[in-house]
Amino acid sequence: MRDTAAALSAAGLDNVRFEARLLLAHAAGLSVEQLIARGGDAAPPAVAAALRALTARRVQREPMAYILGEREFWGLPFKVSPAVLVPRPDSETVIEAALALLADRARPWRILDLGLGSGCLLLTLLREFPAAEGVGLDVSEAALDVARANAEALGVSGRARLVAGDWRLPDWAEPLDGPFDLLVSNPPYISAAEIPQLMPEVARFEPRLALDGGSDGLAAYRAIAHEAPRLVGRGGRILLEAGAGQAPEIYGIFQSTGFTAEPPWKDLASIDRVVSLSY
Repeated sequence: MRDTAAALSAAGLDNVRFEARLLLAHAAGLSVEQLIARGGDAAPPAVAAALRALTARRVQREPMAYILGEREFWGLPFKVSPAVLVPRPDSETVIEAALALLADRARPWRILDLGLGSGCLLLTLLREFPAAEGVGLDVSEAALDVARANAEALGVSGRARLVAGDWRLPDWAEPLDGPFDLLVSNPPYISAAEIPQLMPEVARFEPRLALDGGSDGLAAYRAIAHEAPRLVGRGGRILLEAGAGQAPEIYGIFQSTGFTAEPPWKDLASIDRVVSLSY
């Protein structure tokens, strides 16, 4: 663990003892608690070799979630791969907003998630609303495979229909069978020119299609807004994750298609993270 922490520190990483412990536990096939309990045992050669291989990946700034194959979101374990964005705490603001706005947990809500990725938004909402049904759209078949595995593991696969589709193409909304009570999305919202400037874990490893929001970062919002009136029923809501400072422009895009702006939801850093709209 000391050697691993030293290697991670030399690569300019933070929290190196914490990460070293996670990597060693993963290499040994143990939980962190089991690792601590067996800390005095000699590490088998195979575990040491596996740890060196994992450390080499992390030194290259590969995200820890991809190395471990899992990331927690809203207290739930989600499988992840390089086909999907790593779930982030900021996105939990979408869940927080949905639970506050859709107060009846027992109602059979219809929920749509555009840009499904790992499924962290849709599948978490299906867990929180046990009578709800959901549809998730993603352009990537590899991402849909990850989301299907997560839906199965979380016990909601029977209430989730996962669909391949691309909102950059005409009539992309046709197979989704709207209207829905709630539309959620964490669309790509980083301008193309800014992506190379992001931290290496993101710029080098996370799927570009899930990051690239076009020249101004707002291309996906325009595509969603164009079809939103046919996807969201009267009285329905839209909750969209946004980048810092983007909320006013996103509100303008959706208000032009008949939606009413509601106060944005702030993340833990007090950034307007989720745009809220009603129809």
